[in-house]
Amino acid sequence: MSRHVVCPAAELPPGARKVVVVDGREIGVFNVEGRLHALLNRCPHGGAAICSGVVTGLSQSSGPGDYRLERRGEFLRCPWHGWEFDMATGQSWCDPRRTRVRSFEVKLEAGSDLVMGPYVAERYQVTVEDAYIVVDL
Repeated sequence: MSRHVVCPAAELPPGARKVVVVDGREIGVFNVEGRLHALLNRCPHGGAAICSGVVTGLSQSSGPGDYRLERRGEFLRCPWHGWEFDMATGQSWCDPRRTRVRSFEVKLEAGSDLVMGPYVAERYQVTVEDAYIVVDL
């Protein structure tokens, strides 16, 4: 597993989202009341850029005329077909047994922790030939 810094914490306050490219994959990073979630920006149902969808809650009802919105801000609705996914798990609310958005581990880390090694710099042989500097790869 490789780690990637995607943005400073100040760029992702509660309620915000950011789509980033990591190793060629578009990933949506969400801050839901201080809880961070990272999802692949591709709906498994139809291929839409799901991270541009509406962030919503879960509609619950005990009967006709009675409804309430619970778990506000914890679900992501696909912009194409309206399928909803739990951002914490990636699990589909429409087809929970078979369909989920790929999720990734995401966490907040202090900058001082990121500068600690061990890091190894890639090195190349450098020579001077007449008046030219040459790097061997």
